[in-house]
Amino acid sequence: MATFLYHVGRLAFRWRWFVTLLWIAALAAVGVAAAKAPAAASDGFTMPGIESQKAFDLLEERFPGSAADGASARIVFVAPNGEKVTATENKAAIEKLVDEASESSQVASAVDPFQAKAVSKDATTAYATVSFKVPAADLTDASKKHLESAIDVARDAGLTIEVGGDALATQPSAGGSAEAIGIAIAALVLLITFGSLAAAGLPLLTAILGVGLSMASIMALSSAFGLSDTTGTLATMLGLACGIDYALFVVSRYREERAKGHDPREAAGMAAGTAGSAVVFAGLTVVIALAGLSVVGIPLLTKMGLAAAGAVLVSVLICLTLVPAVLGFWANAVLSRGVRRNSRRSRRKQQQTENGGSRWARIVVRHPLPVLLLGVAGLGVMATPVMDLQLGMPGDEAKATSTTERRAYDALAEGFGPGFNGPLSIVVDAKGSDDAKSAVARISKDIAATDGVVSVSPARFNQAGDTAVFSVTPSTAPTDEKTKDLVQTIRDERPGIESKTSGASFEVTGKTALDIDVAEKVQSALIPYLAVVVGLAIVLLLLVFRSLLVPLKAALGFLLSVLAALGAVVAVFQQGHGAELLGVETTGPIMSMMPIFLVGIVFGLAMDYEVFLVSRMREAYVHGDGAKQAVVTGFRHSARVVVAAALIMMAVFSGFIGAGESMIKMIGFGLAIAVFFDAFVVRMAIVPAILSLLGDKAWYLPRLLDRLLPDIDVEGEKLSRRHPVGGTDAARRPEPEPVSAR
Repeated sequence: MATFLYHVGRLAFRWRWFVTLLWIAALAAVGVAAAKAPAAASDGFTMPGIESQKAFDLLEERFPGSAADGASARIVFVAPNGEKVTATENKAAIEKLVDEASESSQVASAVDPFQAKAVSKDATTAYATVSFKVPAADLTDASKKHLESAIDVARDAGLTIEVGGDALATQPSAGGSAEAIGIAIAALVLLITFGSLAAAGLPLLTAILGVGLSMASIMALSSAFGLSDTTGTLATMLGLACGIDYALFVVSRYREERAKGHDPREAAGMAAGTAGSAVVFAGLTVVIALAGLSVVGIPLLTKMGLAAAGAVLVSVLICLTLVPAVLGFWANAVLSRGVRRNSRRSRRKQQQTENGGSRWARIVVRHPLPVLLLGVAGLGVMATPVMDLQLGMPGDEAKATSTTERRAYDALAEGFGPGFNGPLSIVVDAKGSDDAKSAVARISKDIAATDGVVSVSPARFNQAGDTAVFSVTPSTAPTDEKTKDLVQTIRDERPGIESKTSGASFEVTGKTALDIDVAEKVQSALIPYLAVVVGLAIVLLLLVFRSLLVPLKAALGFLLSVLAALGAVVAVFQQGHGAELLGVETTGPIMSMMPIFLVGIVFGLAMDYEVFLVSRMREAYVHGDGAKQAVVTGFRHSARVVVAAALIMMAVFSGFIGAGESMIKMIGFGLAIAVFFDAFVVRMAIVPAILSLLGDKAWYLPRLLDRLLPDIDVEGEKLSRRHPVGGTDAARRPEPEPVSAR
């Protein structure tokens, strides 16, 4: 592996113009294909295998043309100064708004609140529902503007009007200026780490090119493979993260090889052969984690994972070819100013002087047990809140009070009760019943008598008269655990209710039930997902490090850091500890997809840090260092770069904390804190402490496995012997005897 990549790096360096132009041509070609490709399909979230999805599918089949997935706007009217919405002037303004809203070509229906009895008991609040024929993503600007104009006219009459639903929903921001600050901090970290503008800019440049190529490819293939705009979100995030990290490690190794005395082309080849080998296997672990998202069983998540895996593969290819090619243009520019001015003296100083990484490693090596216990105990305490983890899908109640959706939610909860914002939909299939109407009436009556149900709406039948749907209003809020218990109670009582209806059956659906079902399915898939990705990663790391204990230690450390990060997310966003510091106004359940996203993204980054850090330790060990000295040597060469990579990722992810959406804040905070725990607590403290305690046993591999496993040589041991300092001429010298790995 190392020898092959060494030759790839040398060829890319030599043919730098050809390689660079080839990548630029690929970007241009894919860009043209993306521009000519049909528009991406709108998001069609489906969750096969859950009851609420089955009921939704039945609705679409039995109620054709009902636009079940169409956008909707719930317009909430609040009368001013203690007046009533039924007052003559207020009623006229509301009816005029409904009439004007219904005139839009994309509107399927606009329901008058006075005809639908959608008025609160005290008559201070009312709501009108405007349903559209198309999803929110397909609404035209003209349709939105038409509805907004009608609302503005009604507001002029003195009514307080807020709008919920997805038709006019505020688009979430990705962090704005805070995200820009995060990227600026990342650039500053690169500049401080390398002391060269060229070295700092190269990882950013190649990573951006890789993300551009990946996103253009996704857009070009969107129509053929049913990819939506959302599919590329994870690909962008991970493509940028891995692209910067991988280029960072190769550039750092190139500078190190130059400091040893290699000429530029030889240094590029050595960097590609050593750091490039680590990049390949780090990239494979990320691909495993992302491809493993298919285990969850959510088509959208599977597409996102595979698209992101493709982006990571592009990042790896760019790192192995384009980065050495660009180094050919900036052979000396990427070196620090001191090395360029006085290369020999700086080279000697760089090889012999202790740095912060080696000094910290010596402290850990001297006191491994206290460091290990302190690190594990600290992460264990942070992980404790995971025991109270509640998954769900926060809605308008989690938005800032500055948004109209949140104010509409609060007004409805105050006027109609907390459960009004999360009604359940009961779909009755009476096709096998002799008397469909009486069967539906019986089911409706029994469900209305269930504890926790406030009201049941009249049933609405399809044209064939064999299927009906009605709404159930719970007494508690959509994200309340009691609402979840109510859904389960209705489903548990179903056999007894259906036995009284002679052939009719029913299912529970609606947004609230869908969120509950999705949370349960994701939670049940989390353990199998972890087992798949961690198990395959252990096998891969076994090939990389040729050790039994190092892969196990890496996997256990990752699980510890992920649990601690999830615990921190629960403590802030669910329990409310320190929530005000992040601008979180309302606490609630953790987004259902959050644990899966956290595991997938952080697993990839964690294995990056593990491979780059520990491979340098093993490289020192196989070259003759003792077990403890190998830890110090590995830290001297790689700790600074790993710290820089972690700080960059933390800066980028922290930019999302400045977003207005609570869910985006949650993702940004969770990823940033997870990288912090894994890079600085697990990789920088727990890992060297364990390796120090294990000593030579850390690198033990049974003879049978040693014979069966292929010798991949990630550390470049053979490469270093064949190409010692002195450039290509030294490669012709006789190969020395191998150093014993003890």
